[in-house]
Amino acid sequence: MLRLNGGAANPGRPGPSCGDGPLPQFDSGSKEPPEKAAAGKIARPTTIGRIACLLALFAVALSATTPSCGLVPGWTQQGEPRSYQAENLFEYMDGNAEGYVLYGFQSMRGVTCVKNGVALVIDVSDFGDADSSFGMFSANRDLRVPSAKLGMGGQIVPRRAIFTKGQYYVEIAANPEGDYTSTLQAWTAAIEKTLEGSTDPPLALSWFPAEQQQSLRLVPESVLGIRLLKRGYVAQYEFGKAFVVMEATAESAAALMEKLRGRFAGTTAVSIADDAFQMNDKYLGQVCIFRKGRYVAGYGNVVAGQDAVTLAKALSIRVP
Repeated sequence: MLRLNGGAANPGRPGPSCGDGPLPQFDSGSKEPPEKAAAGKIARPTTIGRIACLLALFAVALSATTPSCGLVPGWTQQGEPRSYQAENLFEYMDGNAEGYVLYGFQSMRGVTCVKNGVALVIDVSDFGDADSSFGMFSANRDLRVPSAKLGMGGQIVPRRAIFTKGQYYVEIAANPEGDYTSTLQAWTAAIEKTLEGSTDPPLALSWFPAEQQQSLRLVPESVLGIRLLKRGYVAQYEFGKAFVVMEATAESAAALMEKLRGRFAGTTAVSIADDAFQMNDKYLGQVCIFRKGRYVAGYGNVVAGQDAVTLAKALSIRVP
């Protein structure tokens, strides 16, 4: 993703520049722009030049996320490249588009590559940030199949490969029927090298205990089925569900806690982190919710024989 200010989206790497400072202004009393009038000085680009430069940089950024059939020898492009935004993604994937948009989908670049009767449909989607792209990956991976060492996480099955790196989520589908594991391994390795971004999984994943964990994913809305908990990580265990919702500020997290208290009847205050309460709910069973800074977290659906407060206290120690 490119910021239109002459800098690259990756803060750790300086990007190409279209000139510093404000856009040059023309003197209404002069027939020449100040660049010509200031003889012997290094001229800054004109307004039109700056715009052209920015458009060129945007094209470079766009091409960096558009897969090329030349990444792996012997493959050729079939048809035109694909390009979709959130507004028209339904034209490409119809009913599945809503799920992408829920996870923060911004844009997709794709291409179809062919070789010896085999077609690969390759799409690279930009989700804006690593949490969202990993959320899309975790929602689509098969928990019965081992993960592959690709980016922040990946998975390869005979006819399909997916992985995420930084803000990007990559999908490759192979046709016709067959086992294309080695082909998909070569392609995912090649595409991964072209994408910038972290290969470390989101930090929030480390906050959840691994013991007895069955699944862990980013839920894009209504965490635990509660609309007030708009977006957060949920880990499923044999004994219940742990969650962490990230608010923008500690103040907004505190306001959320008050709304949650008003949402449920019979809450009891407990001593965890900055604020906490427990309750028993008809649908969520044993529940304990706490706030720590800007995070609202806890446990729900805790089974008999387990203590939601004890579990929440252990989780609060792991949340920063």
